[in-house]
Amino acid sequence: MVTVYREFIEEIPVIVIVEAEKYNQPLPVVTYFHGFTSAKEHNLAQAYLLARKGFRVLLPDSMYHGEREVDQTQEELQFKFWDIVLANLDELKTIKTAIDEKGWTKGKRFVVAGTSMGGVTTAAALTQFPWVDGAAVMMGSPKPVEFAEKMLADVRDMGVEMPITAEQVDELMSALAEIDLSRQMEKLHGRPIFFWHGDADPVVPFEHSYDFYNEAIQHYKNPENIRFLREIGKDHKVTRFAILEMVDWMDHQFNQE
Repeated sequence: MVTVYREFIEEIPVIVIVEAEKYNQPLPVVTYFHGFTSAKEHNLAQAYLLARKGFRVLLPDSMYHGEREVDQTQEELQFKFWDIVLANLDELKTIKTAIDEKGWTKGKRFVVAGTSMGGVTTAAALTQFPWVDGAAVMMGSPKPVEFAEKMLADVRDMGVEMPITAEQVDELMSALAEIDLSRQMEKLHGRPIFFWHGDADPVVPFEHSYDFYNEAIQHYKNPENIRFLREIGKDHKVTRFAILEMVDWMDHQFNQE
């Protein structure tokens, strides 16, 4: 029976979804990050399906989201987008340390996944952590520098006054270059990675992940380890088809003895 547990890993609220009888057993682990303005509970469908396949799934609330929400305007939150992504990366280390101490991970099967902002986090994690054994990027960008430049340009076009200085923008771009997977293809190391993106996405550019995939596949000796699923005409919402395909891919990659 798949069971849902509400827990805390240090200050991070986390939902753990796993078959009850396997709670204390070492299992393949998926840490799944939600999107911007979303929350951990919104990814329970993915988590349930993965848990049925034998994964332990962790759904954390990102900073300023879900149980960690604070009183601020949408505009104030918008300008903290990249702070949240960088915090996600720090907190992923905290999560990994905690589950290692619990003995929850089976072999080299610690997987990171996420939707939108969570997908951005996932791609970035591959540049920082060799212990991430695989990833699923659901309508996220592996090009944070280019994505940040687009976001800033959109703000300028709307005539919104920038709350950050030119110097702060330069500092941000320097930090994002450190986690930009498109600029560090060598860090893929053949690790399994799944992409899904609707090609009518008005929020996260479809071309970011699609162009990256077409370049990255050339770095793979086994092309089955990298997959891109394109859905024609789909916008910024993960479809049921995408979820089912991602779950089957995860099962094939990480649940085979």
